[in-house]
Amino acid sequence: MESYRTIGKSGEGEIVEKKSRFIGEIHAVTSGEEALERLTAARKKYYDAKHHCSAYVLLGSGGRSDTEHASDDGEPSGTAGRPILEVLKGAGIKDAVLIVTRYFGGTLLGTGGLSRAYTASAKAALEAAEIREMRQMIPLTMDFPYAGEGAVRRYLSRLGLFPADSSYSDKVSFLVYAEAAEAEKNMQELSDLLSGQINISAGEAEYREAAG
Repeated sequence: MESYRTIGKSGEGEIVEKKSRFIGEIHAVTSGEEALERLTAARKKYYDAKHHCSAYVLLGSGGRSDTEHASDDGEPSGTAGRPILEVLKGAGIKDAVLIVTRYFGGTLLGTGGLSRAYTASAKAALEAAEIREMRQMIPLTMDFPYAGEGAVRRYLSRLGLFPADSSYSDKVSFLVYAEAAEAEKNMQELSDLLSGQINISAGEAEYREAAG
C-alpha cells in the first residue's frame, strides 16, 4: 500500500432522526487502547445517553493486515458498529476511531432506519474533520560537491521535493523523502545529473504526510 488517509484534526457532526439524536465524533488513534480512551471520554461526556456505538481501523505494519473493530453497544446486531466501520473503510481512513452516541427520541427506527442514521452521523463527523494524506516515502541521504548544489535543488524543486535536513562540510549533504514508487528513478536521475559525482543511500520506507 503506497498511501492511506488519516485524521489530522478531530471532527464532530450530529443528525436528528425522529427525535433521536445521533452525535458522531472521529479522532486519530494509533492503538486499541487509545480508541478505548476516546470511547470512555464520550461515555463520560454524554453520560445520560444509552448507546455509544463505535468502530476503528488501525494500520497494519510489517505486512500485517489492518486491525478492525466495531461495536453496536446494545443496538440490534449490525445496525450501528458495522455501518460506522464501513464509513471509515469507504473513505480509506486508518488509525482512527469513529464514535456515534445516540439519545433515543421515543420512536423506533427499525433496523434499516438505524443503519442509515448511524451512517449519516458518522459521515457528518468525518466531513467535519481534517484529513491527512499519508504516503509511503523512502529517505534518501545524498552527498555531492558544492558545484552540484544548484542543479540538485532545481531537480528536487521540480518534483516538489525539498531537503528535510542539510549539512555542509567538504561536501553538501541532503536528506530527502522521496515517493517509494519513484525513489529508484530519482536516484538514477540524480546520478545522471551530476555524472555520477553523488553518493545516495536509501533508508527504510515509512509513512509521512504528503506535501500540499
